[in-house]
Amino acid sequence: MLELYSKVEDRTPFVTVALQECERMNLLCEELRRSLQELELGLKGELTINAEMEDLQNYIMMDAVPPSWTKRAYPSELGLNSWFTDMLYRINELSNWTADFNLPSSVWLGGFFNPQSFLTAIMQQTARKNEWPLDKMCLYCEVLRKTKEEITSAPREGAYINGLYMEGARWDVQTGCIMDSRFKELFPLLPIMYIRAITQDKQDLKNMYECPVYKTRSRGPTYVWTFNLRTKERASKWILGGVAILLQI
Repeated sequence: MLELYSKVEDRTPFVTVALQECERMNLLCEELRRSLQELELGLKGELTINAEMEDLQNYIMMDAVPPSWTKRAYPSELGLNSWFTDMLYRINELSNWTADFNLPSSVWLGGFFNPQSFLTAIMQQTARKNEWPLDKMCLYCEVLRKTKEEITSAPREGAYINGLYMEGARWDVQTGCIMDSRFKELFPLLPIMYIRAITQDKQDLKNMYECPVYKTRSRGPTYVWTFNLRTKERASKWILGGVAILLQI
């Protein structure tokens, strides 16, 4: 972490988020390393096997994430194998970002321990630039007709985000609004979304559905934010359908 801090010249809100995410990832990796090393020594007979080691071994055999790891991690419903692969993706995203601390061309919102902090940083960055009061600002969301591969650079303001899934409906690129789900399409991937900060007096809620964003399918305590998405139907239809955006499926 000292090496990362030494590379920072201007500690912008985005840089602060990156550093906080790295700190939390380091804590998680340290716990994985410590517990696995202890288990290895126990299996070799160099340490006495205790209840914690037995639990760790059992969880690994059942392809489940041990509680001591989830306590330091992020909400997830994945099995251990998929969870570990997902963690490696997160580490890779952080490594690429902190190489020069320039905002990535598109940001994987689901890859954060705390996605709210990144969305708040978008408002903080704009507030600092325009000298606007933070409590008078909100986020404007625009779903683009582009995929992650088509985005080559970050926007001047705000951020492009990827890796969002819809449940209960889908986004129609042609009409630019929410539509009914297709048969057997449970979690359609949204195109790239452009998020930027605006003042609340410029917010237009006409023909909009206030779509809740959650980290996982369990919803509830994993609530992140509310994105306003364009709709031709009444918003009540999507509310009754439980339509939401998920960061992980």
